[in-house]
This record gives sequence, structure tokens and C-alpha cells, in this order.
Amino acid sequence: MTTTIDWRARAASLKFRNGLYIDGRFRDAAKGGRFETVNPANAQVLTAVARGTAEDIDAAVAAGRRAFEDGRWSGKSPAERKAVLLRLAALIRENVPELALLDTLDMGKPIGDSSTIDAPGSAHFFEWHAEAIDKLYDEIAPTGRGDLAMIRRVPLGVIGAVVPWNFPLDMATWKLAPALATGNSVVLKPAEQSPLSALMLAELASEAGLPDGVLNVVPGFGEDAGRALGLHPDVDALVFTGSTKVGKLFMTYAGTSNMKQVWLETGGKSPNLVFADADLDRAAEMAAFGILFNSGEVCSANSRLLVHRSVQEEFTQKLIAATAAWPLGDPLDLATRMGPLVEKSHADRVASYIDIGRKEARLAHGGTRETRDGSDCYIQPTIFNEVAPDARIAREEIFGPVLAITPFDRDEEALRIANDSEYGLAASVWTKDLSRALSVSDRLNAGTVSVNTVDALSAMTPFGGVKQSGFGRDLSIHSFDKYCALKTVWVKY
Repeated sequence: MTTTIDWRARAASLKFRNGLYIDGRFRDAAKGGRFETVNPANAQVLTAVARGTAEDIDAAVAAGRRAFEDGRWSGKSPAERKAVLLRLAALIRENVPELALLDTLDMGKPIGDSSTIDAPGSAHFFEWHAEAIDKLYDEIAPTGRGDLAMIRRVPLGVIGAVVPWNFPLDMATWKLAPALATGNSVVLKPAEQSPLSALMLAELASEAGLPDGVLNVVPGFGEDAGRALGLHPDVDALVFTGSTKVGKLFMTYAGTSNMKQVWLETGGKSPNLVFADADLDRAAEMAAFGILFNSGEVCSANSRLLVHRSVQEEFTQKLIAATAAWPLGDPLDLATRMGPLVEKSHADRVASYIDIGRKEARLAHGGTRETRDGSDCYIQPTIFNEVAPDARIAREEIFGPVLAITPFDRDEEALRIANDSEYGLAASVWTKDLSRALSVSDRLNAGTVSVNTVDALSAMTPFGGVKQSGFGRDLSIHSFDKYCALKTVWVKY
């Protein structure tokens, strides 16, 4: 279906929802503020969105609390909540083109990805969590005669969710699906760079039958709306995907307010280990995917490539050749696989790291920033070779299409370099030796290790990291854990 759509014509007629969504309706911000959201592909303003502040967060949290306490959602059975979320998933599927366009226009994601991966994926994740919720059982403790000890999984109350701009719809779904399925109310703050799909999602949720006040969306900036949500005394848990720096702020906010639970998925500098016996052609193809998908704006991007020295030069040439399959261009063109970076300030940041890399290592490919259609947010795939493990481009998260290649001679050396990072979100291993694959995977400090692929992901498996990549897990049955409390009810009879 999506291949026959005239995406430019569809984009020209697109409707933008630009108010705050609180208690089942769109409204202006309490202070009347607005901010512009800009299409990074052409630097044109899409619309002006209501800018939420502390007053609006107060109103959204109050609406969520009322909805939770009166049981209009929390009091429904798992089967009833499941039915509503399945209707929401169906509505997402019906509206894939519009949702995909909102993300593409808002942050530059190629329409081929947003229409076949992100928007349909969001429907899938709602379906998966909805189908799981009425299959989770509570427990009976093994007490003696005369005692009945029930261990119940109960919703926490009001969840604050702060999500990033790189996967606007998907990341909102990863938080909302398990939070809503378990009976909570949610106040969602989308990134200021990409609020549009979240606002449409809230409207679709209402159409699906989600009661007013259960899902509230407050666009705004971190320093006011995000901070207010983190400090709010009536928020029971805060879930966040974004930078490590901001994640630490939310931990501070929780500690200085009501000790709300904080669950973080933060930065990454994921290593990709290519051993000499690997399938080099396939490894090169997937190494390109690992750094160029979504223009490298991926927390788990395989941005450090560790290659056995004996195949380093051969592999580098295969990798450079593989980048030809990632044309840079207009994100509304289905032939485009890499669009612009999300905004000028971020493109400036990525370009500054390329300048640093020119001084630290050997530029093997790319490194060019381009201006297209009035926007200078386009950066070509960039590969640096002979990168020292302590180089800044090997240690700091760049969040763009910039890859650092570091050679190694021994397995132990590869492991030492891979684990010498403040991050631990993901890692990849390429080898035909099963013993090496299992041994190396076992010793890598990462939340997910992909063997003979990169960035393996499924609704069935948990996603998250260790060290300063955060803690807690999205996706899988384990995602429900952070939205529930365990309540013991002990009966003497």
C-alpha cells in the first residue's frame, strides 16, 4: 500500500494537531506559549505547538490521578483493557500513512522506514502487550494451613513518560503499551523536536475507547515541562529514554521530590566485534546498517567497529562499498535510506565530532556535510580508521552516521576495548566459531548481544542496558514490571 502513495501530495494535505492533550481534549497551554516544529529536510516550519509548562503538567497529572482513582481504566479487567488497546492498534494500522508522515516531516526519518517499520511496529507493540496482559497470573505463597498469602501485581498510579525524538511514535508506544495495559494513567512528554505523532496517537486512543484523562500528552521543553514532570509529587514513576545527562537529572528530581521510581534507557556507544573467521560480506553489510540506519540517530547504534587486524583493510573496503546502499536524500523519496539529521544544532554537533575525528584518526570515507533544499542537516556516511580506543570519537556518543574502526589482535584485547566504556546498551559479535560466540557474548557488558547480526530486537525480548546506559527494560513480559507494584494480601482463616 505505502509504495503506491504519492507521499509529497499526502504531506501537503496533512493535518497537524498542535494543542496539549489533557483530560480527553486539545487545549492551549496555560501560559499561552507556543514553539515551532521544523522540517529538517527543508528548514520549513510545520506548525506552532502549544508549549506546556509546570501549570499544564499539574493539570495533566491531576486528570491522570482522577482517572486512576475513580477506576474508569484501572478498575477495568485485563480483558477489557486488552480490547481497547487492540482497537487502538487497529486504528494505528488504518492511519499508518499519516503517522509515518508526521515522524518523517518532524525529524527527517525516511518515509520508507516510518511507513514500513515505525508506524506498523507501533501497532504491533500495542497488540503484543495487549495480548499479554490477560495472561499474567498473580501468585499464592506456599504458607501453612490457616493462612492464604496472595501476591498481587497492581498498577502504580500516574506514570510520567519522557521520550526522545529519534523514534517518536515507537518510543512513545514502548512506554504507553505496558503502562496502559497494566491499568495506569500516563502523562507523556514527547521531545520538542517531534511532538506531532504523539498528539495524533492520543486522539486515536480516545477514539479506541480509552477514557478521558488516562492518557495526557504535554509537549514542551525539558527545562520546564520535563523538569516539572520529574519533580511532581503526584507522579508515581518516571520512565525516560534519552541522553545520560538528562537521565541523571530525573534521578535527582525524584530524590528531591517524592522518591518516585525512575526507569532509564540512556546513551550508548555499542561495539561491533568482527573476528577474522566472520562472513565478511554479510558483516560489512550489517555494520553499515548498524551505523547508518536512522542516520545513526540510534541509542544502540554500533558506532565502534572492532576488527581483527588480519582482515582490517579488506573489511574496511567492503564496508565502504556497503555504504553505497545508503543514499542520502529527500526523506519523502522511497529511494532514500538516509535523511537529514533532526535539526541544525544536532547536525552542528555531529559535524564538530567529524572535525575532532580528522585530528584523532584517519578519515577513510565521507565526512561531508551537505545543504539540500535550504537545509544543511545532511551528513554523508563517515568512517574513521585506526581509531585509538581512548579517542573521543571512540568514547563519546555522537548520535550520527559516524563510525570509528579500531583494530585488535587477540580476543582478550577485543573484549577489553569493547568493555572499556561508560555505556553498556548493546554489542554485536561476528564469528563462525560457536565457542567464541558464546564465550565473548558472555563476557560483554551489554544489555543485548547480537551474534552474526546487529541490534536484534523483538517484542518478545527485553531492551535496555547496564552501566550509564541505564536500567530497567522495555519490551517483553519484563516491561510490565516497572509499571506495577507487588502487593501482599495475607488472610488468616
